[in-house]
Amino acid sequence: CLKAAVADTSGLAPCIPKYKIHDLLPAARRDKNALGYIPCDRHNESVARALEYAYDDWCTARLAERAGDRRTRRKYDRMAKAYRHYFDTRTGFMRGRDSRNRWRTPFDPFRSEHRSDDYCEGTAWQWSWFVPHDVAGLMRLMGGRRTFAARLDSLFTAPSELRGNVVSADITGLIGQYAHGNEPGHHIPYLYNYAGRHDRTQMIVNTILQTLYANAPNGLAGNEDCGQMSAWYVLSALGLYQVCPGKAEWTVGRPLFSEATVLLPLGKRLVVRAIPCPETSRHAPRIRFNGKRLRRPFIAHRKLMEGGVLEVEVL
Repeated sequence: CLKAAVADTSGLAPCIPKYKIHDLLPAARRDKNALGYIPCDRHNESVARALEYAYDDWCTARLAERAGDRRTRRKYDRMAKAYRHYFDTRTGFMRGRDSRNRWRTPFDPFRSEHRSDDYCEGTAWQWSWFVPHDVAGLMRLMGGRRTFAARLDSLFTAPSELRGNVVSADITGLIGQYAHGNEPGHHIPYLYNYAGRHDRTQMIVNTILQTLYANAPNGLAGNEDCGQMSAWYVLSALGLYQVCPGKAEWTVGRPLFSEATVLLPLGKRLVVRAIPCPETSRHAPRIRFNGKRLRRPFIAHRKLMEGGVLEVEVL
């Protein structure tokens, strides 16, 4: 059904205005329309809700774009930028704002109060990175590529402590303050690629693959909601990941196996090979697709579906 809907967009346009609003509580929708954001003094988990709604709005804009509805596309593309209301340049975190446009205080990025704070099953450390549809925009908010990469380093090296009266049980699989045990942060290791640090993506992804999974009944670091923990492992072991579902683009990580073959439609094959980097190498890992070097660790979905050989140097 999904393939048919994407191929034939004639029936999408009438549905788009209704698609996005049914999940918002009437009160939250009213506040969002009036204030431009969801106030933390009226709604729990306001930051997490708002960041996910911004991504949902981006997805809705892509549906409208496919349906040829320019007006709706422009509307939802604007709404997809709403994440910027929650970023505090002073602290470098996404924070809750109250109905008078004041930051919630006191603020502690290590604090978790399950179901009664501004973040769902996480803290400001984990949720401040949830802008999968506009990583470039988030990077600008944080001060550019170097600062962005440094902030990522801080995430993975911060103390793995949590404070609060009722800390969420879903914050598990910690590397610093990165929580691999819950889905909202699974794209974070791959954000280094956007800052030109593919080497750091490779190091973190390999650490997760080697230390947070085990061939045992309790071999996962968190709740297997919808199979996401296993899906992350399969894709990351292959050496590919989709940071933004809805965007036909993959980013390259660190293949776990020396060679893996993916069977594609029409008898085509995608072969992914891991090429060891020389220990004395000083350059970033190089990537080649069908013999041609990629300038950045990203590749279009349509190219992968054509089949071929993806060679990735691994640290």
